[in-house]
Amino acid sequence: MGVEQPIYSTRAHVFQIDPSTKKNWLPTSKHAVTVSYFYDSTRNVYRIISLDGTKAIINSTISPNMTFTKTSQKFGQWADSRANTVYGLGFSTEHHLSKFAEKFAEYKEAARLAKEKSQEKMEMATSPSQESPGGELSSPLTPVTPPMETINGTDEICDTTPNSDTRPEPAQNALAFAHSKRTNAH
Repeated sequence: MGVEQPIYSTRAHVFQIDPSTKKNWLPTSKHAVTVSYFYDSTRNVYRIISLDGTKAIINSTISPNMTFTKTSQKFGQWADSRANTVYGLGFSTEHHLSKFAEKFAEYKEAARLAKEKSQEKMEMATSPSQESPGGELSSPLTPVTPPMETINGTDEICDTTPNSDTRPEPAQNALAFAHSKRTNAH
């Protein structure tokens, strides 16, 4: 993992939503810390990272469906479903907040385009080879098998068991009996 250069940095107080109430903010930094946007070129994703000393108090990969919301003149938040939390940032000025929100929108759009590109690439790569076996195997087998098994299972128990118990047994015994007689006779 190479050392990435931040593409934008700002300073803010970092908060996370209280997981138990989902209402109160818990401060995760004791004072204003550097919050930076990074571009991860190996995975083609944008992240928001903030370190308090050596501890990452924010490590959030920006996905196209995330939204950064200004909730007051100096406070903004976004939900990170992967981290299953909501991050809040308190800025010293309104200007810093607007700038951060602008960058969020910009990199979110970049993430959306990158995602579309990679999906196209993947579709191109996978469609000829994997479509036929993968598609055919997965679709009919999954829905069909379970009902058939249940039908067979129940039918046989209800309908055929009484007959098969009463009928074949004596017949087979008689046959075997006749057969053994014949062999003895020889």
